[in-house]
Amino acid sequence: MDGMPPMGRRLEPHARREQIVTGAVAYFAEVGFGGTTRDLARRIGITQALLYRYFASKSELVEAVFERVFLDRLSPHWNDEIRDATQPLDHRLRHFYRQYATAIFTYEWMRIFMWAGLAGEALNLRYLTRVGDSLLSALREEIAKDGRFRTPEMEEMWALHGSIVYLGIRRFIYQLPTPDDVGPVIDRSVERFLAGLRR
Repeated sequence: MDGMPPMGRRLEPHARREQIVTGAVAYFAEVGFGGTTRDLARRIGITQALLYRYFASKSELVEAVFERVFLDRLSPHWNDEIRDATQPLDHRLRHFYRQYATAIFTYEWMRIFMWAGLAGEALNLRYLTRVGDSLLSALREEIAKDGRFRTPEMEEMWALHGSIVYLGIRRFIYQLPTPDDVGPVIDRSVERFLAGLRR
């Protein structure tokens, strides 16, 4: 794989672990979670035995991929920005979803998310539970505080969220044309959403 050290090159433990996780992200994005650690090790240019010195099982490696692809992309600042009442509500929603799209609209995120769902991995449920309990609940609470709008059901929050994620699915899964800059599309989606909640 491009950028991977050749077989036999000595690396410090942290660098070797990083090599394995980076390689695993690219590998599972391409072939799904049915891919074997033997094939993964071959692609990276290491032995399977060396891989298992860093990760005791495939499940442990998949967990590291989950953290890298999903959890590491969730900004710790988003909740504070969502709740920043000094900014207009519509601005906060647009700003959050523009940042969220920037974080997840990648080949690796979209494909690993889809592969995990097809494989029945619990990763998606864990991730979506975290998004719902933290980010979407915070957005819903801020909408509820604004007297101009009725409080949306959580299903309505997920509908908005899903419509934005679907832009990435069209681009990276179906390989259909999407705007290079999805910001204006996101802005219009937020505007339509809030218009539907107006009292």
